Amino acid sequence: MATKKQIRTTEVKRKKKKKGTRLLILSLITMAVFGSLIFLFVTLFDSLYPPVTGKGEGAYAKKEKWVATLYFSDANERFLIPEKRQITKDKDIVGQACELVKALLDGPKTKLVRTFPQKTELQGVKIEGGQRAVVSFDKNFIRNHPGGSASEMATIYSLTNTLTANILSIKEVKLLVGGKELESIGGHIDTRRPFVPNKDMLAPGVNEG
Repeated sequence: MATKKQIRTTEVKRKKKKKGTRLLILSLITMAVFGSLIFLFVTLFDSLYPPVTGKGEGAYAKKEKWVATLYFSDANERFLIPEKRQITKDKDIVGQACELVKALLDGPKTKLVRTFPQKTELQGVKIEGGQRAVVSFDKNFIRNHPGGSASEMATIYSLTNTLTANILSIKEVKLLVGGKELESIGGHIDTRRPFVPNKDMLAPGVNEG
């Protein structure tokens, strides 16, 4: 038979064990509540203040615009007339040149005449020596071009004057088709050489840029 001392000792141990169990359960509950509060706070903070990532910055940069001067032809394809256009701003010269060329390919937004045939696609732009823009188009450029010396002149100098007026580091422009040298657009003007801007192509009273 257990003595009173043994019984008392057993009861003390039982109480200590029960108390320890309660403390453990209370600690687990406290940790769970605390963890839930932290998770809720972090989730709420992220929803109110989303992190700024490189992707977000890139999306913002793509939306930035600037006003460029594009040159299109008059109704007689005799002179070039400027048209102001908002285009995407690009810090890179090649990227900016591509945006300008694409705007030319889209055609005028006014009553001016487009200088590149529809369905012409830009294949790429390279900058040689820091001053020469080499612009390559697909074969639709030649296939759909109307030809004639006036049309060829309008095409060549709308491109050249547009690039040199908006990107001051570009001094001359060379045309390619399919990445290869082009002898002539339609047999009237030699396009194997680079072209510099031609102010005589501008309509009277028009200042370049």
